Amino acid sequence: MTQPRGSAAKSAALSAALSGAVDLSALKARAEAARKQPAPPAGAPAPSGDGPPPSAEAVIDVTEATFQSEVVERSLHQLVVVDLWAEWCGPCKQLSPVLERMAGESGGAWVVAKVDVDANPRIAQLFGAQSIPTIVAIAGGQPVDAFSGALPEPEIRKWINALLDALRDKLPGIRDAGAAGGPAEEPEDPRFTEAEEAFERGDFAAAQAAYERILDVEPANELAKNALAQVKFTARAEKADPEARAKADADPSDLTAQLDAADLEIAENQVEAGFKRLIDVVRRTAGEERNKVREHLVALFDLFDPADDRVMKARRDLASALF
Repeated sequence: MTQPRGSAAKSAALSAALSGAVDLSALKARAEAARKQPAPPAGAPAPSGDGPPPSAEAVIDVTEATFQSEVVERSLHQLVVVDLWAEWCGPCKQLSPVLERMAGESGGAWVVAKVDVDANPRIAQLFGAQSIPTIVAIAGGQPVDAFSGALPEPEIRKWINALLDALRDKLPGIRDAGAAGGPAEEPEDPRFTEAEEAFERGDFAAAQAAYERILDVEPANELAKNALAQVKFTARAEKADPEARAKADADPSDLTAQLDAADLEIAENQVEAGFKRLIDVVRRTAGEERNKVREHLVALFDLFDPADDRVMKARRDLASALF
């Protein structure tokens, strides 16, 4: 899992990967020509160009066969947000409905292009996606930003709005949607803004404290609960020893290495391996050590949909190991 903002290096890497898989040369030329054209007067029709016009659909299912037309060419007119997901991915089930609803509210400024990575593995490989959900913004035939993980809705909304503001004079679909008047932007909750800003600057302790304050007042706030679980996990995973798996495999009694190794495996989407590792540790420990491992494993469960088959199996295996 990564921090929400895609770095310039990440965008460059995505661009290079995409360029090697689809024919961008002509698209780049058309995009550059479109950028040099002055904005049309209010009420004037959008330039036709090649490729599909802005879609009335907010959500498009994309395959390897349709990626060029539905993502690359469409991105000459609209912002296209590629959602790399899978049926078994719990965080995907939290994130995808939020993206789809927001796209539907955008008035045609942007669309979600859903890619099932199990059915279309080559697309995930093109973007170098190491975990899902991974979200990639495409504009003018090029990746422009990306993030991984199920971020809180206010943070996603901020990310989308920043992209739309930056691209408004470049893509006719965004320009026209703005002229038509999309839905009014929802006011930001300053409590979430505080937490998100702390997360973005890498101050995980402050982000955790901010989400905990929200939950002190609203214990049932699912957005804050999910965000808090992600913050705690991200803080741990970033501090994990990159050699933890080798150390854990060499010394099964090294509890710190086992916990770090499980975090790394979850971050790299090796979910079953991470769960199994900790359940095996529970089986061979007792007392304080066993309880520490159990609590760590239960915290990992909170990153996923409770109905996720992998979580349900791991809960059964954990119960068997404990009793």
